[in-house]
Amino acid sequence: MKLYRKRIAAVLAVTASATVLAACGFGDDDTNEDGKVTITVEGWRPGDEQATADSVKDLVKEFNKENPDIVVEPKEWEWKAETFPAQLAGGTLPTTFRVPFTDTLGLVQRQQIADVTKQVQALPYADSFNASVLAAAQDADGNIYGLPSDVYGMGLHYNRQLFEEAGLDPDKPPTTWDEVRQYAQQITDKTGQPGYAQMTKDNTGGWLLTTLTYAHGGRIEETDGDKTTAVIDNPQTAEVLQMLKEMRWDDKSMGSNLLLDWAGINQAFAAGKVGMYVGGSDVYNALVTTNSVDPDTYGLTVVPLTDSPEAGILGGGSVSVVNAKASDAEKEAAVKWNDFFRVRKLVDEDAAVLDAKTLAASDQPIGTPLLPVFDEETWKQQREWIADYINVPVDQMTGFTDNIFAQQLVAEPPSHTQEVYGVLDAVVQKVLSDENADIAELLAEANDKADQILSQ
Repeated sequence: MKLYRKRIAAVLAVTASATVLAACGFGDDDTNEDGKVTITVEGWRPGDEQATADSVKDLVKEFNKENPDIVVEPKEWEWKAETFPAQLAGGTLPTTFRVPFTDTLGLVQRQQIADVTKQVQALPYADSFNASVLAAAQDADGNIYGLPSDVYGMGLHYNRQLFEEAGLDPDKPPTTWDEVRQYAQQITDKTGQPGYAQMTKDNTGGWLLTTLTYAHGGRIEETDGDKTTAVIDNPQTAEVLQMLKEMRWDDKSMGSNLLLDWAGINQAFAAGKVGMYVGGSDVYNALVTTNSVDPDTYGLTVVPLTDSPEAGILGGGSVSVVNAKASDAEKEAAVKWNDFFRVRKLVDEDAAVLDAKTLAASDQPIGTPLLPVFDEETWKQQREWIADYINVPVDQMTGFTDNIFAQQLVAEPPSHTQEVYGVLDAVVQKVLSDENADIAELLAEANDKADQILSQ
């Protein structure tokens, strides 16, 4: 589930009554007596270190140097599907906040976020977006509902220390799934720790099963015109599940903690209790700011792809959206903030250096590999601008940075994404908890359930 790498914890279920936002803090009377516009913004996540909050507050001060008429109030906030309806109905949402690519369209359709086409098109780089990335923030008519940011491609994260303890070369991570399985078993045999772990709950199981299906050349949904159908019952997904089943029951290289979500697997990995796992390429940031990982133990490489011409890597990200009840002045202020805080640093040297300096002052990670909101050339240029400030172990991430742009990027399933992931959660959990699980039967049942969801 750009670059914040927390996946959705549950299916977004918003009742009709929740589509009406409380007006408190929004509306026509949006200026203070001194003529300033006040907006609340997502600043940091629960559990982040104080240094993270401090760096955001420092950036607010810099923002106000060029926008003295905008009062920015950052707050602790994190997208969670299960709490969004109450925040929406109660009027407690920030003026602007990030949502995953996969949920943006649903929010647009329910009129729960604002159309900011005019404000985005006024930005100097509006015509330079990667079209496939900007599409995540657009409706069918091309109207824009936010600024995409934090774009990621999935990567294979690995513990260099466990590699060494197992007699593996941490500078030569696995390049095939056969090697992943071999390395995982060797890590378990030599260290007693799970050589490979897989997220399985709160829709992350479906997200990861989709990722591995893509890597083997399969797909989860298929769209023909206006109709989307499930294609879960396919040879590639069956192959992935069979591999996981054998790693779990034959190799015994996946450990016994099988109900892992994004936070749980990060915690286990940072504690040195997982050899390898698949997640967004930007996970290192959270591992540092939330889990205090030892940078020397961290390694990142690309997810292995099979030789299928359809094999690709799942990509996603976040869209910085604006509350549907925001006034025109608030929308303009919110887009200016998101431009300054999230996007401008990708295309403007001064902004890139300022952002890096501010993060460096509070010892935040700088230079974690991300995918381009614009293009590869822009991505490389931005990294040159901040080269003096990069403090992440980039030499331990070359398996990813040297190879990711050669991998085909495949978007997440386009329709009812989180609900379908929820269906797949149960499949993965069954395979890993029941040695006699019938994969063919599970996939047929999951396909039927997903088709029922997609027909709604």
